Amino acid sequence: MSSPLISRSLFNRLRYKHLHMLVALSSSQNLHRASQALNMSQPAATRMLREIEDMFACDLFERLPRGMRPTALGKELIRFAESALSGLDRCAEDLMARQQGGYGYLAIGTIMGAAPDLVMDSIAQIKSLNPQLRIRIMGDTSDQVIQLLEQGRIDLAIARRNAATDSEHYSFEPLGNERLLVVVHAGHPLAQRSSLPLAELVSDWPWILQPQSSPARIGFDEALQHQALPLPADIIECSSVYSMQQLIQLTDAIMVLSESALRDYLKMGLVVALPVELEVTLAPFGILLRKGEPVSRELGLFIDLLRRKVRTLD
Repeated sequence: MSSPLISRSLFNRLRYKHLHMLVALSSSQNLHRASQALNMSQPAATRMLREIEDMFACDLFERLPRGMRPTALGKELIRFAESALSGLDRCAEDLMARQQGGYGYLAIGTIMGAAPDLVMDSIAQIKSLNPQLRIRIMGDTSDQVIQLLEQGRIDLAIARRNAATDSEHYSFEPLGNERLLVVVHAGHPLAQRSSLPLAELVSDWPWILQPQSSPARIGFDEALQHQALPLPADIIECSSVYSMQQLIQLTDAIMVLSESALRDYLKMGLVVALPVELEVTLAPFGILLRKGEPVSRELGLFIDLLRRKVRTLD
């Protein structure tokens, strides 16, 4: 545990520009590109990095033949820098909104599966109660949304926990679950089939799947393992649910997504669910919050609206 004297010394020396340097270098992992992003010369960037490492009396980045990568201590400091910069930006936006007669600012990260009914209905409700509340909605898959929460860019995440989510730093309140569907576009040759073994689909057709770290992809991989089936040889991997829904219309690929994310496409008849049951149970999605942070009036109200909406859906 650091002494008050060491902490005071760091606070006196650590500057806003130092935090920007750490984030830029973490993103680029290259000193030249980081200096360009910060609009400064490379020698000046080198001096600044040395100055930061001198403050903490350790190497924060490992020097490699091609570029740099953060050390374990460097990763901790980068996490702090991202959170601090996001907090400053958020504070400025909140103050500006209130100065203009608004009711503050709320940033929400959500997976698409929870968005159509639960999240969007709650957002509509809070806006009707607070018309001048500024709201930003971000995210797509659980891993992307959790990363936004770690960086301090959102107030809460509506997502599934993953193995990397630290329960010591984040609280989780389950809200619900969803079912995975296997779908094709409405004119697909398979759309009229009444029986389809998964083995045939895996071997004979291309697939559109989410990245391997996403819960839907993990569930699909588990379903294949249960039947001792290999991964499809022809895969388009896509992290954007919106892009996946566009691709399914342009190809004869088979797609796996949550039922709620596909709801509107199913209603419009643009996609057809195939008679394939994936024997997996997804982990529940819910509210993820950073522990130890105060809950604003707006955030508390939004969480209450989410809870009420869940009760009406049960």
